[in-house]
Amino acid sequence: MQITMKCIPVIRCKFCSVYCSAIAIVECFKSAHNEDVPLMEWKRDWGLTSRVWLTMFLLFILYLVFMTILYAFGAGYQWIVLLAVGMGLVQYFFSDKLVLWSTGARILEGDEYPELHRTVEKLCKEADLPLPKIAIMQSPVPNAFATGRSPKHAVVAFTDSIIRLLNKDELEAVLAHELAHVKNRDILTMTMASFIAMIASMIMQSFFFSAMFGGRNREGSGGTIVIWIVSIIVYAVSTLLILALSRYREFAADRGSALITKNPKALISALSKISGRMDVVPPEAKAKIEAANAFFIIPAISGRSFMELLSTHPPLEKRIAVLEKIDAEMHRY
Repeated sequence: MQITMKCIPVIRCKFCSVYCSAIAIVECFKSAHNEDVPLMEWKRDWGLTSRVWLTMFLLFILYLVFMTILYAFGAGYQWIVLLAVGMGLVQYFFSDKLVLWSTGARILEGDEYPELHRTVEKLCKEADLPLPKIAIMQSPVPNAFATGRSPKHAVVAFTDSIIRLLNKDELEAVLAHELAHVKNRDILTMTMASFIAMIASMIMQSFFFSAMFGGRNREGSGGTIVIWIVSIIVYAVSTLLILALSRYREFAADRGSALITKNPKALISALSKISGRMDVVPPEAKAKIEAANAFFIIPAISGRSFMELLSTHPPLEKRIAVLEKIDAEMHRY
């Protein structure tokens, strides 16, 4: 009897052990399918990454060519080095301030637009990003942009009109779009390319007005003409680099917004509203911020007066088509 009593617990224990192991395996298998994980994971966009690095390399070559030409036609070596180092430091450490200054945006205090702050905080948690500074622009042009040299030094800016125009889900989608630019780390490259184009444009204009009103002194005119031609080339190349990178990065940021919010339709609706509103905004208001078009979610241009080839953004129809495809992929799961 004692033997029986001793054996029964042992048999029962082994049975329970096997039973529990089987249950654990089944539960593990089930959890692999039922676990609440994102439908689409955020993955590095190697197409965007390669374009960013290629743009940076070509910008470096532009720097060298530009500085070499200036040196060859009379600029002092020390002045060239000082200019190159100064431009690099200004672009890296003050890029966000330059963009904010050019657009008239100001950084918000913590007690201003509290709902906007809460939404940004929520989306940053979803995107695994540090909190950026938030800026506001007083403009009838509904738009938004992101700037800064890194995620830790990012600024996300909005016009007051876009906050009034969009509903909660649409504004959240636009916020996520700008945070996607931060996460993709493409904003510094855009700022640097825009800065070089701006410098080249200033040199072009200064030589143009000098030639118009500075008399006809032929001494050194050959070097002046060459520098002017090089400035035109630098401006054209940097502009083309901006266009090539900006179009692709907008597609990447649209996809990023869809991944963060899980609501591509909200961004589709927001883009349609912003684009429709652009058609009725006075041209003078758009002209004031047109220089920052490469940064905006929708470019502030007057209708279709400019060639699509030179647009900083892909056509709205193509962006919507891509977002609709992403939405269909999400609903397949």
